[in-house]
Amino acid sequence: MSNKTKLKIGEFSQMMQVTVKTLRHYEQKGLLLPDEVDEWTGYRYYSISQMQKLSAIRDLQRLGFSLDEIKELYEDDSHTPSARQLDQKIAQTEELLRQLIARRDQLLLWRNSQKQITKMEKFEIQSLPEIIVASHREVIPNFEAIGPMCYEKIGPEMQRLGCKCPPPGYCFTIGHNKEYTPTDIDIEYCEQVEEMGEDSAIIQFKRLPAVPKALCLKHVGAYERFYESFIEAFRYIDEKGYKVAGKPRTSYIDGAWNQEDPEKWVSVIQIPIE
Repeated sequence: MSNKTKLKIGEFSQMMQVTVKTLRHYEQKGLLLPDEVDEWTGYRYYSISQMQKLSAIRDLQRLGFSLDEIKELYEDDSHTPSARQLDQKIAQTEELLRQLIARRDQLLLWRNSQKQITKMEKFEIQSLPEIIVASHREVIPNFEAIGPMCYEKIGPEMQRLGCKCPPPGYCFTIGHNKEYTPTDIDIEYCEQVEEMGEDSAIIQFKRLPAVPKALCLKHVGAYERFYESFIEAFRYIDEKGYKVAGKPRTSYIDGAWNQEDPEKWVSVIQIPIE
């Protein structure tokens, strides 16, 4: 072994704040080979000059270059990316940034939506924006059949059609019976989607106009007790002198798909008013 300063792999690892496992990985990739390997002990030794190379490798990794790309740079003796390679990495970074910003915006929307529902007053007046929905209308035996209808029939069909639903997700039902009936409920299920699609035997796409003003009321509990919340809502409408201006929507926040206990199911009743 020569007289110039040599560092055992552990010492080199400690000084450069890189794990031994990482150094062995770099060695396996042929990216940073030990300066010397003792043939008797198998000990690996690194030179002082290799500190600079390791630092450069880590800098390139931080800038988004893969180990394979870095290895190519060193094999070409360039050690630094060309202007073309930098342009490509900048374009990739800008695309990643666009995706991350879109993801952040959707997460913020989802979080704020959950906060809004959690803090929702007993009655709130809100506007409902124009949306595109995937719609399915069916006569079901009772309210308990809403869950199975959604995840056994509608969900798989929407997936087959390639529907994309903007988070946090907005789905609701509209009742079409002319009078109350505990059975044979004529119900329309709607779920917001990003764009119009091709209708199928199960799903029809439609654009619903904005609702300038809707009375919103949070309902906690089983669907069979929706009538309790409707009683409260219509009493409030009468007291405040509003008029019903469209068919009520029942929006589903938590249900059988993510909450076993029906007493913890959360829905929001939305009644267009004027």
